[in-house]
Amino acid sequence: MTSAIPPQTIKTDRKKTTTHHLRNLKGRGETISMLTAYDYPTALAMDKAGIDTILVGDSLGMVVLGYENTLPVTMDDMIHHCKAVARGAKFALLIGDMPFMSYQISVEEAVRNAGRFLQEGGMDAVKLEGGRERIEAVQAITGAGIPVMGHLGLTPQSVHQLGGFRAQGKTAAAAKRLFDDAIILEEAGCFSLVLESVPERLAQRISQRISIPTIGIGAGRYCDGQVLVTHDLLGLFDRFTPKFVKKYANVHETMQKAFTAYIDDLEHKGFPSTEHIVEMDPDEWAEFERLIKS
Repeated sequence: MTSAIPPQTIKTDRKKTTTHHLRNLKGRGETISMLTAYDYPTALAMDKAGIDTILVGDSLGMVVLGYENTLPVTMDDMIHHCKAVARGAKFALLIGDMPFMSYQISVEEAVRNAGRFLQEGGMDAVKLEGGRERIEAVQAITGAGIPVMGHLGLTPQSVHQLGGFRAQGKTAAAAKRLFDDAIILEEAGCFSLVLESVPERLAQRISQRISIPTIGIGAGRYCDGQVLVTHDLLGLFDRFTPKFVKKYANVHETMQKAFTAYIDDLEHKGFPSTEHIVEMDPDEWAEFERLIKS
């Protein structure tokens, strides 16, 4: 069974979003929309809704694969989910999240893995975490013709080093380092920058200082765009919801109720009923009975 999306919610006059388009949106003061996706149907729905950018985030480790953090996610995990998203979304800019240890070991390995996202995963760009310590990797990847989105603030792959999922840049010294790192990443060639869990005023100042778009997640109202983990937005992740998330649905509860109703239906013989069964022509059935008796 399929259900139609109301025509007014579908943007039909779209062209493929590019990194240049995102820069133009910043220049015009228009907000960039970004969400995470990990599968074909979600990506398809987002693309029809008109999302600017889809991130195949390594957050899939927590919200799809059930890990405690993003660290166990592998390149093969990421490529698998990227392929599914690329089949569903044809207009959004697609960004693959480089997982832990896919770009930290060497510049050569960083470029090789970034290339896999485009060649195998169908992505348009990659994202990696870190500031000044990632200059060489960013320069090498962009030098190979692969667009790179940076990521500063709360960087989940450094969760143990940061002492947990904590807001960053709350002291003057820490804020100055983040501010400088944003400039460094722009100069290294990043086309955009995610700012996660940083003070609003700091995110605003960074957004004003650099020419590339900033995408905020828990970074306040003044970034050039916003991103959320889709499972948080939908109320689909059952463990916790970060403070900065606005829930637009409670799908986890809806799913649980539907599953409970299904089980109850089976126990009370309410499903399947006559409208769910396949009938056989009486003459064919009579012939079948004759055949099995002969």
